[in-house]
Amino acid sequence: MHSDLTRRRLLGILAGSVAAAAASWRPLAAQAPTPIDVYKDPSCGCCTAWVAHMNANGFKAIVHEGPMDPIHTKYKILPALQSCHTGVIGNHVIEGHVPAADVKRFLREKPAGIVGLTIPGMPASAPGMDAKPFQPYTVLSFDAQGKTTVFAKHDKA
Repeated sequence: MHSDLTRRRLLGILAGSVAAAAASWRPLAAQAPTPIDVYKDPSCGCCTAWVAHMNANGFKAIVHEGPMDPIHTKYKILPALQSCHTGVIGNHVIEGHVPAADVKRFLREKPAGIVGLTIPGMPASAPGMDAKPFQPYTVLSFDAQGKTTVFAKHDKA
């Protein structure tokens, strides 16, 4: 039996297959945004702006509106660490206007014993607040007991 499949034709087919696979490849992050459940008060505009910031930076926010006290209780967020909205990614809590870049770094590094990140209160220049001129703010990490450590300092826009 004689085949029309020569070495040259086989190499051409393989090269074409590799080129097609390479052309269709995209990084996983570009294919699937990271889901984040966001709990917020229905009347809070700055929370809506933070959700837009997260969605524009590789996250897919699923927004749940309602009172925040039950959410803070459920996720054991101490009053000193609370803000106007709470994000949940898996077992991690993102409290307040934490920048998407800090959330990505946190998820990548997964610091041992750390429950989440917070910016207590509502810093004027954090994402979603966006006050000008820029006012420095600090992102804190926290453990299950509420002990905090500086995670990131934002000193300029």
